[in-house]
Amino acid sequence: MTTEAGSLKRVAGSIVVGSGIVDMKMGEVVLVGREELIGEVVKLTEDSFTAQVYESTSGIGPGEKILGTGKRLVAELGPGLLNKVFDGVARDLELLFKERGSFIRRGVKVTKLRRDVKWDFKPSLLRGAMIREGDVIGTVEETPMLLHRILVPPGIKTGTLKKIEEGSFAVDEVVAVVSDKDYEHKISLMHEWPVKVPRPFKEDGRLTLDQPLITGQRVIDTFYPIAKGGSAAIPGGFGTGKTIMLQQIAKWSDADVVVYIGCGERGNEICDVLTEFPKLKDPRKGRPLMERTVLVTNTSNMPVAAREASIYMGATMAEYYRDQGYNVALMADSTSRWAEALREISGRLEELPVEQGYPAYLPDRIAEFYERAGRMVVLGAPERSGSVTIIGAVSPPGGDFNEPVTIATLRYAGVFWALDPELAFSRHFPAVNWLKSYSLYTGPLLSTFTEAWGSYSEYEKTFKWWQDLSTQYIEYRSKALELLNSAASIESIARVIGESALPDDQQLILLTAEILKEGFLRQSAFDAVDAYCEPLRQVILLKMIIDFHTGAMKLVNKKVPIDLIRRLPQIPLIMRAKENPGRIEYVSHLMEETLDALEKIAENYGFTIKDEQ
Repeated sequence: MTTEAGSLKRVAGSIVVGSGIVDMKMGEVVLVGREELIGEVVKLTEDSFTAQVYESTSGIGPGEKILGTGKRLVAELGPGLLNKVFDGVARDLELLFKERGSFIRRGVKVTKLRRDVKWDFKPSLLRGAMIREGDVIGTVEETPMLLHRILVPPGIKTGTLKKIEEGSFAVDEVVAVVSDKDYEHKISLMHEWPVKVPRPFKEDGRLTLDQPLITGQRVIDTFYPIAKGGSAAIPGGFGTGKTIMLQQIAKWSDADVVVYIGCGERGNEICDVLTEFPKLKDPRKGRPLMERTVLVTNTSNMPVAAREASIYMGATMAEYYRDQGYNVALMADSTSRWAEALREISGRLEELPVEQGYPAYLPDRIAEFYERAGRMVVLGAPERSGSVTIIGAVSPPGGDFNEPVTIATLRYAGVFWALDPELAFSRHFPAVNWLKSYSLYTGPLLSTFTEAWGSYSEYEKTFKWWQDLSTQYIEYRSKALELLNSAASIESIARVIGESALPDDQQLILLTAEILKEGFLRQSAFDAVDAYCEPLRQVILLKMIIDFHTGAMKLVNKKVPIDLIRRLPQIPLIMRAKENPGRIEYVSHLMEETLDALEKIAENYGFTIKDEQ
């Protein structure tokens, strides 16, 4: 730590100006005032420096001391991150509560990772082994759901493992020593990393994004999928369901680790996460979801400046688990609040504003964040790959998608899930508008859906049948999107002349579109059966609806009245099939029953559907 202390010259909200420390550097952490509030240097001049303070500066004035630490804002990376809740600068909120009570006083300092917990370390290398940065030297069982791999920190290029011990250790105790020529590196269970610097990976190690992140949400997995290592934006106005959608993906996605960042959101929403997640079971391992989750929170009543830090802190934690060879899903709710923090700090720094007062570097900061997503071959041995998938909610004022944060985000995100207020206000959730949304990963993913989805099927005895069925997935998806697009055009005509005046084939398209919306696209986050829909069931539900439309269209083409089809008792059952606990067996039976009912109508008119091409 710098021994020379400086003094404050000016205080403007969360921004302070100091002088008297000659070797100050950009990004250095400073301690401000008598209470030594944490801040970060964001501007340097010839005789002064400016820092943003991550806590309230109320009552602080010129002349008070300011200390430099010689360190940048870092994350402590090691066992103890999972099943924890941290604030924007990674202080353990559970530990703060135990030590300080319900309200956090400014200036309170606790270690990011607890030093009073012992972890059982099992070495995977022997003394004398040659190692380099990123190598796995041993493991710790962090939770029953995840084996934590202890890595050689980046920066140790090559060396000889001079010492390694097995046993119970705190995160800051030395477990190994690496000799690098004339220098010895002491390795503990944790290491530090500056949060605004992306963690390195193997040169030319970026992999093709061709593995789907299975979320269990039909409108995502079937129509607008996201790849592991991809990035997605969820823009939507107030009440359109951004937070619930992010929480659903966090709960049910097949990511190994979830990092959930509550950036400037309401405290009750984070409270919902804290109360719900421990009760929920992972759909594959049957363990509490919190055992694979890290929460980083900077709610709306916390200091604004720390919102910026919370985003980078979460991204660094996600990259750390990626480097261990895991697939990580990072949820940021919401990046608009982060951008507002940038705008406020920029204004206090007296920087020249651009559109809507945001700083000119806003697109660069958004790009830096989303570009930390990816699927990579990571450093070290054994050779392994991991991914970070970034999903950011955007809260445009008034639901205007043309505002700067949304526009900048769409330039870098590969998936766009547009939330529609009309759908939300009609109680259609997820309120993803199927006409405005898109996914740039659809092409690479379609070829791998059969293998990836089949591996998640619980019906292994029917795996070969599933492979045959899923090869038709592309056809079902294309037909469903075509029907929804056609229905949107027909609805505009129907508003003028009335639906009953439309030809029967167009009325059938509207009927099938309604079945798709109600029976497939709408999905309740609070229904015990429908909250998660496994991929196999998604395809079977879609097949049932498309097969119904195909058979019904054959009847309409033979001049069978649309009213006969509309009165089929199976139609309400198709719309509710998603909620039936009988699941796949029930859907298969209902599919056969529906086709038999259409066949009986055809026989009454003297033909069979099977003969119609």
